[in-house]
Amino acid sequence: MHNPSYNDPLVLAHARALLASSPEGRTAYLQADLRNPRALLDDPATRGTLDFDQPIALMLVSVLHFIVDEDGPRQIIETLLDALPPGSFLVASHVTAEHIPASSAAAGGQSYREARIPLQERDSDTFAQLAFSGLDLVAPGVVLVSEWRPDQTVPPPLPREVNMYGGVAKKP
Repeated sequence: MHNPSYNDPLVLAHARALLASSPEGRTAYLQADLRNPRALLDDPATRGTLDFDQPIALMLVSVLHFIVDEDGPRQIIETLLDALPPGSFLVASHVTAEHIPASSAAAGGQSYREARIPLQERDSDTFAQLAFSGLDLVAPGVVLVSEWRPDQTVPPPLPREVNMYGGVAKKP
């Protein structure tokens, strides 16, 4: 069982203190639940901050693994993407357990369950299908985040040290 209303109040306090708007660029912070994408899209702060006539970057970074299958992650993503104009981009990442021993993955999952935080690890193919169906993937596609513009001056981390896939795609 997960806690559907888990939000860290410190995040809200810091966001309100740090975000400032200017004529060159506006920002807004919404205290909301991603599982209700229509509320996010219809919020006056969203409509007052984003220009839905211009391409928008939707960034679902380190969040999709907290949306379990029973909460309809594909429908959430589709609702958000459907609201965006052509030429918009989706940036997404997702935790995986593909590169660690099963016992480590089980222990990590148990920690989240004890904290009543939902967590669903997905493999790269499942994540790619979930997030990027119908979009044009940008090279190098869905890869470990350490492989997405790697720093060639240092040795790359091992996959088991990363355990997160990422990708960028454009809405046609």
